[in-house]
Amino acid sequence: MPEPIESHVDLADLQQEERLARMRHSAAHVLAEAMVELMPEAELGIGPPTATGFYYDFRLPRPLTQEDLTWLRRRMRKSIGRRLPFQMEAITRGEAEGRWSDQPFKLDLLADLEDGAITQCTHGQFTDLCRGGHVNHTGEIPAFKLMSIAGAYWRGDEANPQLQRVYGALFETAEELEAYERQLEEARKRDHRRVGRELGLFTFSDVVGQGIPLFLPKGETVRHLMESYVREMQERTGHQHVWTGNVVKGQLYERSGHREHYADAMFPPMVDGDTEFLLKPMNCPSHMMLFNAEPHSYRDLPLRYAEFATLYRYEKSGELSGLTRVRALTQDDGHIFCTPDQIQDEFALALSLVQEALETYGFSDYRIALSLPDTGTGGKFVDAPELWEEAVNALRSAMETSGLEFNEEVGEAAFYGPKADFIAKDVLGREWQLSTIQVDFIQPGRLGCVYTGEDGKEHTPILLHRAVTGATERFMGVLIEHFGGAFPLWLAPVQATVIPIADRHQPYADEVAATLREAGFRVEVDARSERMNAKIRHAQMQKVPYMLVAGDREAEAGTVAVRVRTGEDLGAIPLADFIARIEGERETKALAP
Repeated sequence: MPEPIESHVDLADLQQEERLARMRHSAAHVLAEAMVELMPEAELGIGPPTATGFYYDFRLPRPLTQEDLTWLRRRMRKSIGRRLPFQMEAITRGEAEGRWSDQPFKLDLLADLEDGAITQCTHGQFTDLCRGGHVNHTGEIPAFKLMSIAGAYWRGDEANPQLQRVYGALFETAEELEAYERQLEEARKRDHRRVGRELGLFTFSDVVGQGIPLFLPKGETVRHLMESYVREMQERTGHQHVWTGNVVKGQLYERSGHREHYADAMFPPMVDGDTEFLLKPMNCPSHMMLFNAEPHSYRDLPLRYAEFATLYRYEKSGELSGLTRVRALTQDDGHIFCTPDQIQDEFALALSLVQEALETYGFSDYRIALSLPDTGTGGKFVDAPELWEEAVNALRSAMETSGLEFNEEVGEAAFYGPKADFIAKDVLGREWQLSTIQVDFIQPGRLGCVYTGEDGKEHTPILLHRAVTGATERFMGVLIEHFGGAFPLWLAPVQATVIPIADRHQPYADEVAATLREAGFRVEVDARSERMNAKIRHAQMQKVPYMLVAGDREAEAGTVAVRVRTGEDLGAIPLADFIARIEGERETKALAP
């Protein structure tokens, strides 16, 4: 017989994070209970808490509908109203296999559990395989809402059956839930896939292939500006820009260790006789071959290579998402070869570039995660304990010297070294991992990188991997949502639209546009046969920073009537004064007009 486990907990004594996790986990159980009542043939997957609620995965006899979500929510509220206790029990493997003999996904989970560590949770007539973490009874489940239905592969593997996932949101108060729904609505308005389409920035084509973004002229303008900004920062800090192509022999990645640890993210090889070539998924091995192309002494170090390289990663089709998860990406990659005593200074330099970029783009709220290895995870990390210890100590010391606060996350390091990840919040409070700095004591030795030291002997350099904004595509997607498509003037693909009031004002409008272009600004003239207010509205919808209305008075006085995309009317301004104004905005990279 199952052995009861004492599980009463005083929720008021718990930290909010744990309290919410228990509430959300409990709600997932109540959802599964309701689903089994709706469809007794349901096969149950898993139902964990999430950062904003919960979900549960099911294999069902038919697709779910919005009407089903309404029914499930009502049924869940009924269970919550009954205040059913959650009862945890220990159970033997034999009892568990008998209990879930008709539930293949539960049996799959059981295979991973050790004897003596199998537990189940019951509320009312519903029992689920579970390791615990619940409220005391269903009545302690607060404000929730079933949000959406999505597909999900069992255990995240495309080779496994596809299940239906029901997502729910849950917060401690109805006000918090309503605030979350408002945030979701704002996020939908800012969705970079929608905004990018409306602003004519990028597109995708099934004929070209999944995960391969195609940039329209305005989108390419934004890309160019973003990359030019990082290139300028790198050039003034002593980085040398290089180019290493798109295809690499497979044997290079065998030597570096990427073939062993990164194979799932690589496209299948292209075979030429006895030689295998791979689409390049990362730059570091190629940059080390550049380093090896010439002899180096300690006087040459630090040596800073930078490259805007298009890389190719075989992301799973179900995980592709607009620009934020693609298969072709352009990375602002940097690799710094240095001596051990230069690590602190080079880390500080890389840190300054990252901080400057984040502040320029308006990401003032960010945290730093120090990602460390987990030696208990088998072959995930290169087996070199002494080198790992050196690398971790070097990066931790550099972080402490920087004076910035950071948290350590075990198991999140790259396979060859620890890293500092910069995780920024956008205007909606969502977190994005944007920049990274990694310390590598392993790959340079594997690939034969050496320099002649002051002692006349050969030494292996330390390698810092560094990306200021990471992938251009992903960062652009984040920026579109962060700004809602209303880019700062310096980054806007069209900085001003000149609007002639009538056909007779067209020559003056063209003259204004020509003067602005000579000053280096990106300008359009809206010569359509539309009313002036319609043209202003169109420019606002296209997120153009400034609209310059040209009529009789403006033509006579050499002025422009200036409207800001926010709706503010600045009145008539001499053209020279307007140019001076926006030159200041452009040079300072101001975030708003």
